[in-house]
Amino acid sequence: MNSRESTKNQDREQEFQVIEFAGADCQSRADQVVVEEPMEIRVVFGPANKRSMRSVSITMRTPGNDEELAAGFLFTESILESPDQIAGIQVRGVDPDGQETGNIVRVDIRPDVEIELGKLQRHFFTTSSCGVCGKASLEALNVQGLKPFQGDQFQIAAAAVRLLPELLRNQQATFDRTGGLHAAGLINAAGKIVLSREDVGRHNAVDKLVGRCFLDGKTPLTEYGMIVSGRVSFEITQKALVAGLPLIVAVGAPSSLAIEMAQHYRMTLVGFASAQRFNVYAGADRMHV
Repeated sequence: MNSRESTKNQDREQEFQVIEFAGADCQSRADQVVVEEPMEIRVVFGPANKRSMRSVSITMRTPGNDEELAAGFLFTESILESPDQIAGIQVRGVDPDGQETGNIVRVDIRPDVEIELGKLQRHFFTTSSCGVCGKASLEALNVQGLKPFQGDQFQIAAAAVRLLPELLRNQQATFDRTGGLHAAGLINAAGKIVLSREDVGRHNAVDKLVGRCFLDGKTPLTEYGMIVSGRVSFEITQKALVAGLPLIVAVGAPSSLAIEMAQHYRMTLVGFASAQRFNVYAGADRMHV
């Protein structure tokens, strides 16, 4: 990780002056707001004598853990299968005034590795935001060769699930100051959060979390689950499936397509998780009292 990346990790908040209205009173005060900046992912690929560079994604994210975000994105979109396929990752970029921004992440793929960027086009076409039917979205995943989970080796207690939202909340240091970040946490079978990441985007937090595990050679994550701080969409469920995560716990609601996908691939999907209650929309056999 370069020096700019280290700086970015410490620069996730910005202070603004706000007028706070409370009851009949109002006052001026400083407020910490989460930073949101664009990040472009560029991939360099091809044989050593004919290298090509292509921009594959521009996402709005919270600066920090950008290498993990890029690697996690390429892995969860089925472009990469192993961290060994990566020759190097560089964080760079400059603004119009020539100041370094660190908002471009270049991922160099080894010359002997063939990648299929067409998978990105297929996925973006079939996201739920495109208005394509759920059946087409699920068929696109089948084309990628993703299979339903077999067996129920991963089990978790209902009492442990009820504790997860508060455990995740306790790890959100930046959220405490800004109130503006989502989080994703890796859960073990004992109900402990062993790794967590934050970002202004729900899917970015998941990519950062999975990206760290991918770069460390720990995927597929079949012995873990994941908790997310917001709702669960098709996209987040798809990323969990590619990462090998059999369980998703969400503080918010799941979408209909996320539920259909969890049922189709034998994933366990929990929504509206709190200390008092939660709903299991698919895969209740992984849950025990």
